Amino acid sequence: MEVEQLLCSIDGTLKDALEAINRGKKGTTFIVNERRELQGVIVDGDIRRLLLSGKTLSDKIQENLNPQYVYMTEKDDAIEIIEKFSSKIRIIPIVNESNQVVNYYEYNKRISIPVSKPELKGNEFKYLTDAFLSTWVSSTGKYIDMFEENFANYCGVKYGVAVSNGTAALHLALLALGIRAGDEVIVPDITFAATINAVLYVGATPVIVDIEKDSWCINPDEIEKAITPKTKAVIPVHIYGQPCNMKKIMHIANKYNLFVIEDCAEAHGAAFEQRLVGSFGDISCFSFFGNKVITTGEGGMCLTDSEELNNRIRLLKDHGMSKERKYYHEIIGYNYRMTNLQAAIGMAQLEKIDVMLEKRNELEEMYRTILGSIPFIEFQYILEDRQKIAWLVTVLVPEHMREICMKELKRAGIDVRPFFIPLSEMEIYREYVFSNQNSVELSKQGFSLPTSLDITSEDVLRMKEVLAKLI
Repeated sequence: MEVEQLLCSIDGTLKDALEAINRGKKGTTFIVNERRELQGVIVDGDIRRLLLSGKTLSDKIQENLNPQYVYMTEKDDAIEIIEKFSSKIRIIPIVNESNQVVNYYEYNKRISIPVSKPELKGNEFKYLTDAFLSTWVSSTGKYIDMFEENFANYCGVKYGVAVSNGTAALHLALLALGIRAGDEVIVPDITFAATINAVLYVGATPVIVDIEKDSWCINPDEIEKAITPKTKAVIPVHIYGQPCNMKKIMHIANKYNLFVIEDCAEAHGAAFEQRLVGSFGDISCFSFFGNKVITTGEGGMCLTDSEELNNRIRLLKDHGMSKERKYYHEIIGYNYRMTNLQAAIGMAQLEKIDVMLEKRNELEEMYRTILGSIPFIEFQYILEDRQKIAWLVTVLVPEHMREICMKELKRAGIDVRPFFIPLSEMEIYREYVFSNQNSVELSKQGFSLPTSLDITSEDVLRMKEVLAKLI
């Protein structure tokens, strides 16, 4: 429906408002001035209440407008929009920067698709209740031990240390390896800020390098070019579920005697040459945030095959407190512990990780099948020797089309997320840039589609309908 049918002049009467409501057939009219600027919203119930209070249809709209009304701007996120709907608010006007009405959102529970949500249909509540009833609700309890052991086993690594979040895992890894001021650590330009921030936490100098154009992961050739006598470590990030080229990276690390810290936050279950990510580095770091493949709400994990590093991380995450002498602190440590309640959820999630990964891959295949006929969409590559997973199904479109694609999908109630902004494009990190050509180019083209296990083919067909109109 054209938005004009829902507009009514503020200079009109209540009868004019009622006629606009009848014309638009939405039970609502948007009140505007001569410049089309939004002045208020009237619904049929408002007019009914005014008439019952003694008003007449010839009374002026301007004198009877409720100053409290809901509207959104063109830049608002789909989730924010959904949260503003209620049993009384079913139509929300959209205004531009000049406060002019340009469109509207209409509530329909079938079309509100978030970009991600956790799958909590297994033993999560059962184990959480068990942990709760045990009264071991803090950082000690059976689920902590179970989750650490079982997740390490799943990834093919000897030791797992559960921590409070993925950023804490990266920080602890750098500390455990002795990375400090004066050292350089190589990181990719496309990653979440936690990767580079952890390097800065320890006083070291990050060195930002470019990504591969086909995988979107850190470019091993750029790693080697950026190495100096100060380089102590590299943090490859398995981005959007795509594994890095760990064969080349490990060869470079061995050649130059560098530590490798794998950032596996977005790639639980992905593999390089049939070997799971998280099993290559000196230490590997995982996140269990709510949008990850498996979640504990907040949470993370450090994995390592080294008993010495395992013990060091455990000491650091628990205030540097001696395991033999309670409340005696051997070093300055941190409170980076996971709770037994979180680990209980994690155990339930881990039980079904293979099933969830299979469903995620099926969802991505459905996207590729249904949206594959749209000529301007390019999916993340499936590369030889790399077994990617579908963390967020992410696509590339021509740079000039990305914003309109995202805007139209959000208008249809489909939440999407833009590609990570390159670290090199942020003022606070620009001094650390070594190379960034591919990352800057690709970041302007990419966005992520909803990737939850309850998305149906009908949902994807709706997305196709929206995007096909832009051809």
